[in-house]
Amino acid sequence: MSNKPWALIIPLANEEAEFQIFIDAVKNAIDKLPNGKVFLVVDKVSKDNTLNLCYDLSKSDPRFITVWAPENKNVVDAYIRGYKEALAKSNAEYIIEMDAGLSHDPASLPEFIKYLDQGYECVYGSRFIEGGSIDRTHTKRVWLSKTGTVLSNVFLGSRLKDMTSGYQGFQRKIVERFTSYELLSKAHFYQTELRYILRKYKSIEIPIHYKAPSPRVSKNAIQNSLSTLLHYFLRRITFRAVSI
Repeated sequence: MSNKPWALIIPLANEEAEFQIFIDAVKNAIDKLPNGKVFLVVDKVSKDNTLNLCYDLSKSDPRFITVWAPENKNVVDAYIRGYKEALAKSNAEYIIEMDAGLSHDPASLPEFIKYLDQGYECVYGSRFIEGGSIDRTHTKRVWLSKTGTVLSNVFLGSRLKDMTSGYQGFQRKIVERFTSYELLSKAHFYQTELRYILRKYKSIEIPIHYKAPSPRVSKNAIQNSLSTLLHYFLRRITFRAVSI
């Protein structure tokens, strides 16, 4: 594994109860990986003490950079703000996105860096390939993830086994391109939209272990997902497919 600088972006909201457990797991992973920065993105969705905990962490460990983003309107804004901060405030060659709360296992970080080192431009975590898994997750969430993947592959012509996972990493040049693109997604379809518009780049899926105790997905998020899927499907069948 090379010593190229890398960055990790993590949106957080209302994580006070398990904050230290999560951060300890992240530290355990990044202690073994040189040249890393972690960008913690917090916005007004968070109503507990998460922001102050992040500020305290940043003061004690300079590898962690707290980003207060009150202007965010949705979770996609949080992700994109994190990517832009990583571009502006680090020399990271690789930028990886991960959810908080141990939904994603920080121990998988070396695998993302390994494949980015090998020249892959996009590395996608997959729960549905050999070695991947979903644990302690409500049946509704599993169904939505699998259905979203099937629908995306049918309507968009994609071929990935997992089109909805939020654990993913990119070469810096790829991040520069998609952060300049106006995404249509406002919620859960964001990762699918990225995979579609980046489909021409060299990519690989790697197994990850995922857990998400909450079954909740809002009606607005589902409606946005379907409208965005329809938009790209219509562009595809009218020979105006989008890629960046």
